[in-house]
Amino acid sequence: MTRTKETAGVGPSIFFRYWFPVVFYCAVLFVQSSFPSPKQIPSFCLSDKLLHFFAYAFLGMLFFRGFRHSAYGNRDRFIMVMSMVLTAFYGATDELHQYFVPERSAELADLIFDGLGGCFGVWVYEWVLRRYPGIGRI
Repeated sequence: MTRTKETAGVGPSIFFRYWFPVVFYCAVLFVQSSFPSPKQIPSFCLSDKLLHFFAYAFLGMLFFRGFRHSAYGNRDRFIMVMSMVLTAFYGATDELHQYFVPERSAELADLIFDGLGGCFGVWVYEWVLRRYPGIGRI
């Protein structure tokens, strides 16, 4: 297949379709973590950690989706690793941000669940793409 601007991952339409969701979701996470910690979250073991896990699983999926439609789109293992690393890095910056927010705290366990969630999200998205290749056009 000949790579055009559209398939090489450049141009405003590619950004708005594949990278704007990443930027928007990161902004949502940042704003949400700027508020004091909720007084009451569902009370079961590790409920806070599961929220971190699934929030960052979704971010990992978004990163992977963006990279698939970039100039690196034909290097699956590389973009999987980059998606996982960037998700964990964003989790680390978010934990650092929370350290400075009143009534919030930075926790290593949250960072671990952010990273694990990102890895899980990337792996699930890649598995779905292998099983249903047509979904990759979305």
